[in-house]
Amino acid sequence: MRFPPEFLDEIRARLPVSEVVGRRVKLKRQGREFAGLSPFNAEKTPSFFVNDQKGFYHCFSSGKHGDAFDFLMETEGLPFAEAVERLAAMAGLPLPGVTPEATAKAVRRKTLHEVMALAARHFQETLQSRAGAKARGYLADREIGPATQARFGLGYAAAERFHLKEALGKAGIGVDDMVEVGLLIAGEDIAVPYDRFRDRVIFPITDFKGRVVGFGGRALEKDVPAKYLNSPETPLFHKGSLLYNGFSARTAAQSGARVIAVEGYVDAIAMAEAGFAGTVAPLGTALTEDQLQLLWRMSEEPLLLFDGDKAGQRAAGRAIQLALPHLAAGRSLAIATLPDGQDPDDLIRRAGREAMDQVLAGARPLVDALWAREIEGVALDTPERRAALEVRLNELAGAITDETVRKHYRQELQARLRALLQPAAWGQDRRGQGQERRGERGGREGWSTGWQSGGGARSGGRGGAGRGGRGGGDLAPLVTRGGEISRTALVRGPLAALPRNEALLLFCLTNHPFLLDEASEEVAGLPLANPDAERLRQAILAAHLDGEAGIDPADREALGRRVSALANPRMDWPVYENTAEVDVRLWWHQRTALHRKAYALSRELKDAERSLGEDPSEANFAWLRDVRERLSALDGTEALVEGFGSSSGRASARSV
Repeated sequence: MRFPPEFLDEIRARLPVSEVVGRRVKLKRQGREFAGLSPFNAEKTPSFFVNDQKGFYHCFSSGKHGDAFDFLMETEGLPFAEAVERLAAMAGLPLPGVTPEATAKAVRRKTLHEVMALAARHFQETLQSRAGAKARGYLADREIGPATQARFGLGYAAAERFHLKEALGKAGIGVDDMVEVGLLIAGEDIAVPYDRFRDRVIFPITDFKGRVVGFGGRALEKDVPAKYLNSPETPLFHKGSLLYNGFSARTAAQSGARVIAVEGYVDAIAMAEAGFAGTVAPLGTALTEDQLQLLWRMSEEPLLLFDGDKAGQRAAGRAIQLALPHLAAGRSLAIATLPDGQDPDDLIRRAGREAMDQVLAGARPLVDALWAREIEGVALDTPERRAALEVRLNELAGAITDETVRKHYRQELQARLRALLQPAAWGQDRRGQGQERRGERGGREGWSTGWQSGGGARSGGRGGAGRGGRGGGDLAPLVTRGGEISRTALVRGPLAALPRNEALLLFCLTNHPFLLDEASEEVAGLPLANPDAERLRQAILAAHLDGEAGIDPADREALGRRVSALANPRMDWPVYENTAEVDVRLWWHQRTALHRKAYALSRELKDAERSLGEDPSEANFAWLRDVRERLSALDGTEALVEGFGSSSGRASARSV
């Protein structure tokens, strides 16, 4: 609805900004202004000010600025039209008069909403009746019990062709209304309209006001043409502009819940029931541009969680491509991938919330996911192929509309490309000089974790510490490997996605066993959250005590590939072989200290989330934000020791 400027000005004149803000923020007058604690950042000293004379608020801690409409859109995630309607009601103003046609359309929409509400109630009652036994059995197999069914309004569409049609007809609903909202299938070649949804579990889909506007139906028989069936496009239902569970998730996001997008209805339900209340899902299709904008209204950096199969990887790639033109300062995405063969519902049912926490902790920023996608499986053994990669990266950065973000993406991708190709330049410089420079450990030709093994070129993240292959100093072919951990002994269940720090620390131990001689008690006492990481630690310690060569080769290979996907070439090169012991020690001490801090903060984060769920008070909300800020500040903290790396033939960490 388009609102005349004079109507918006009348709202501003009748409704001081302080009155709107004061419903959410405790304000104190300071001269001509009001001051309070920022609603956007946790703080102890007020940095949020409201000026009624000028008609705006300004938050110095976050930089956010605007009028009463902006405040509702920022704090409650409302679209502009809904913010105007809310403020008009507060100001006692009726919405502006519209044409008779528009009035008739609004009345019609209200009638159609009532039809959908009646249909939803019918489906819910059918699920709980004798006819819904099969559907209840399906839901029970998915561990969706009666309480969850009621929370999400789940229902069942009976197998009969006219079951819903007859029930709504008895309630006085006309066939034309049922056809218009997509409940019946009709057409010139169909003599009698019949129910669209038959023998399906029903998932009501609401708009962001909580009104049912459509349905998704999951077939209970295997031989049907469509496993999932959605309502068609109607005056109420626009599939690409809605999110499943969006209404509830938006409310949760305003209380601090992380916004997470998964791929399916059942996945969204499983996530919400496990405590991730900010979870939504697109409606049976790939994420659309409109849905992406909805996510950004709820969070500046929503997390996209994809299944660990090839379809999930393709979906992640499409989402990256879709998001690039719309990135802005402070507006991006995080991307997490489940272990291969798992979806959120499977993972939570098999291993519980702890397993999902670990997957979400491994989420990567958009730039990392983009880089991993572009270099996965790419051969870089000729100048032409390296040039092709450079051109492709420049084209991707060029798709970003925001000038500042585009500049930083270009700088970041160019830096990663230089790091990726650095081993080639180093090898060319050294070829013919007889031998490569060795670190303190010495005694080996070249760097054993070369490009072909996935050790030198980090397929999932960045380029490397590796320099040519073994023997004679010849340069190994520059071929990066896949970003997902392979199917080895390490992959034995839903917890296979090792957290970054745990993978790095364990891999460092396999390549630098002298650390076990010096700090075996410290290694034994490191806090590890992942069961596979704990198994590997015990195997490493046992092999060291027994004087064996090391852990199972398949585990070592899988661990190396996991590290390849996660390592930072600027700081994590010491985990690979032939690094000088002095540099390994510096890295190890700094990394273990950070790991302990991160582990403690992760446990505190869970406590804060649990407390907020039990008591959504301002104090608990502030605690949650404080822990998240400390975790964010800790993430990426790296050693910047003068001379770090010089013993291994590298420049200092500051110049790497």
